[in-house]
Amino acid sequence: MKKLYILYVLLIFLFTSCEKVVEIDVPSIEPKLIIDASFEVFFHKSPVTAKVNVKLTSSADYFDEIIPVVTNAIVFLTDLSNNTIIIFSDSNADGSFEPTTPFIPADNTAYELTVIYKNETYKGVATKVKSTPFIDVFQGDQTLFSGKETELRVSFLDVPIVENHYLFDFSKDLFLAIDDRFFNGAEYNFSFFYQEDELVLPETVTLKMSGISKEYFSYFRVLVNQSGQNSGGPFESVPSSLLGNMINTTNEDNFPLGYFHISETDTFTVDLVQKN
Repeated sequence: MKKLYILYVLLIFLFTSCEKVVEIDVPSIEPKLIIDASFEVFFHKSPVTAKVNVKLTSSADYFDEIIPVVTNAIVFLTDLSNNTIIIFSDSNADGSFEPTTPFIPADNTAYELTVIYKNETYKGVATKVKSTPFIDVFQGDQTLFSGKETELRVSFLDVPIVENHYLFDFSKDLFLAIDDRFFNGAEYNFSFFYQEDELVLPETVTLKMSGISKEYFSYFRVLVNQSGQNSGGPFESVPSSLLGNMINTTNEDNFPLGYFHISETDTFTVDLVQKN
């Protein structure tokens, strides 16, 4: 027993003496302006309303937990059909810029977003993308692997002939982007499952369905795949190599991150309860 005890002590000594702290030097990155300009037109409401917001932040180093907001910028929108200017302001000094006068994006009209920050000008153009309303949303009875998921059944009628792309916001920073290649012009039904830790039942959630362009569809899928969900929204950590549709017209090397898009959006509120 004594020999075994001595051997045990020697092994502990060897392993602890070989322990070494390795420091990884993560290089700092040059901050990039992030432009999250997501305009939603709630076309199925009467009267029609809109959420028009330009959120400006700055990229941070990998391990930084705080995302710096940008407040000292000039933001405005130009209606390219008549050159009308819509001024935006950050009244709460939180990096969230909104129109100073009521504004609802019109059909078949291109809008140019301009952001001036640190003497550099950023521009992007977008046109409102049409959508379709929900037919129904309700809680289902199915589960997946753990048996504790909550099913949401969604149905809508796709607009025929044209190629459509949709972005679903299930709240909780959970998103799904789909296209209509397999159901063009037909009614489409699908299930979405919340994980057990994503809800506190009973709970009321509001879904959004937005029409988006093919370009934004491709951009958003890459964005979610690289930045993940449940992290304060995908634009909280935009990959530095993922370019959107905003460009720096002053210095093209100092390109911005983020995207400018305008969507028709429908909403549906549903009460979820504990079933299992």
